[in-house]
Amino acid sequence: MTEVLVLVDHQDGTVRKPTLELLTLARRLGDPVAVHLGPGADTAAPVLAEHGATRVLAADAPEFADYHLVPKVDALQAAYDAVSPAAVLVASSAEGKEIAARLALRTGSGLITDAVDVEPGDDGPVTTQSAFAAAYSTASRVTKGTPVITVKPNSAAPEPAPAAGTVEELAVTFGPLATGTSVVSRTPREASGRPELSEAAIVVSGGRGVGGKENFAVVEALADALGAAVGASRAAVDAGWYPHSHQVGQTGKTVSPQLYVAAGISGAIQHRAGMQTSKTIVAVNKDAEAPIFELVDYGVVGDLFEVVPALTEEVKARKG
Repeated sequence: MTEVLVLVDHQDGTVRKPTLELLTLARRLGDPVAVHLGPGADTAAPVLAEHGATRVLAADAPEFADYHLVPKVDALQAAYDAVSPAAVLVASSAEGKEIAARLALRTGSGLITDAVDVEPGDDGPVTTQSAFAAAYSTASRVTKGTPVITVKPNSAAPEPAPAAGTVEELAVTFGPLATGTSVVSRTPREASGRPELSEAAIVVSGGRGVGGKENFAVVEALADALGAAVGASRAAVDAGWYPHSHQVGQTGKTVSPQLYVAAGISGAIQHRAGMQTSKTIVAVNKDAEAPIFELVDYGVVGDLFEVVPALTEEVKARKG
């Protein structure tokens, strides 16, 4: 059977959920081969094997931490040359999409980004993407080279399928561009205890209607009751009410959760571009004419300071 490369997204060997989703999708196309770059391959291998990785190609070098992106592209290309895969799957993060684009350019291959589904086809993998505020779905396939595909988080449910997961050393030769941009410092993000925004299955976001920094406690309370991540619109971020790292939208993060709750968000195109592929969208806004209601599955016209706390209490009651 053909092999499919999956670039592992991890933190020191702790595999992130989008990678498990990629392995599930990769099994539709062939035998998944995981590419683990950086420390922790031995820790990650059992998890990758549990979700279908037949092999784990591992490489660790200081270049992966000390320099920006290119060393990872060099390593993924080395894996590509060693395996001759039927496809390459990468998570649709900002870094993942840049790595995928560079690999596609180097290998003379077509690139598809932000897929929400991948299926086998007669002429290679067929991907599904959402367009125009999720009003349309497009089916696409690469017609040149090996398909390089980035997939949005939460596009598939991770499914265990135990495989060998044999760890093999990946030999990597770094090119002259690998050390062109160095990382000079890192600042750990303050832990909130909530899921990572771009990976979360549930996101609760607040917008201009929240009215102030202190009022985001209402949004956070609902998020905590649901076990969700907290997002914010550009208007809320620009006003200084919430950190930019939580911004959802064209100039922020793109999310695709199972449930997206928009509180006090009007629904500007910039924001919709970042959340329109959410599986179920719920909006609370006192303006019945707000554009967000054109997009939602469920809409509540009302004061978010009455509706959201009531919803929070109902969620807590049902959970406990």
